[in-house]
Amino acid sequence: QVQLVESGGGLAQPGGSLRLACTTSESIFRVYTMGWFRQAPGQQRTLVATISNTMRTNYAPSVRGRFTIIRDNVKSVMYLQMNNLKAEDTAVYYCNAENEWGPENYWGQGTQVTVSS
Repeated sequence: QVQLVESGGGLAQPGGSLRLACTTSESIFRVYTMGWFRQAPGQQRTLVATISNTMRTNYAPSVRGRFTIIRDNVKSVMYLQMNNLKAEDTAVYYCNAENEWGPENYWGQGTQVTVSS
């Protein structure tokens, strides 16, 4: 059973920062592309950022320049550093692990991020 465990969500003010973390087993982390997705109420789940096991990154245009995805291959932990948060960043954020060479795709349980004054 593959588990992705997220932490770090919460409440931030506009312009503030939060850092999310996601950890999983070393065997998964070593090979899979890791990513963050988010889902706001009434909306579809959308890509935030991904990072491959070779450190290739991809960002949604709405977060580029504000969010940074980081991968620690020694600790098997992925982070999403979110700066200059906006109200529209409010959503449940999900950690994802995707095998680019196979069908496996795993999700975390989600962590709530709320940006409000």
